Amino acid sequence: MRVLIRYFFRGVRLVLAPIMLISEKLSTPTAVDRTPEQQALVDQECQRLALYQFRSCPFCIKVRKEMARLGLKIELRDAQLDPAHKQALLKGGGKVKVPCLKITHDDGREEWMYESDTINTWLHKQFG
Repeated sequence: MRVLIRYFFRGVRLVLAPIMLISEKLSTPTAVDRTPEQQALVDQECQRLALYQFRSCPFCIKVRKEMARLGLKIELRDAQLDPAHKQALLKGGGKVKVPCLKITHDDGREEWMYESDTINTWLHKQFG
């Protein structure tokens, strides 16, 4: 019975994943307007950030849309397909759960932020 349920949900994911990715592309908002100097400062701040994500995760899509809305160039790390990123997420954050925003502070300290709403709120507070 468990195997049947597992295969059912895998099939659902296989069907829905392309639809969700196409929907993301079609509904991605335009970025906020900034001067080139302001955008350069934002881009510099974004170099300290990395988003661990799964490509077709709806919560990751939600964070990527907020990044697009705010015009953020944050490195995306696929924790589903790249074993090195998956291991880094497990080691640094303590669990393989996405989305997860890795924030490297000026003093070298790393902060791992989970939950799409928490990440979006933090991004909007920092860059909105």
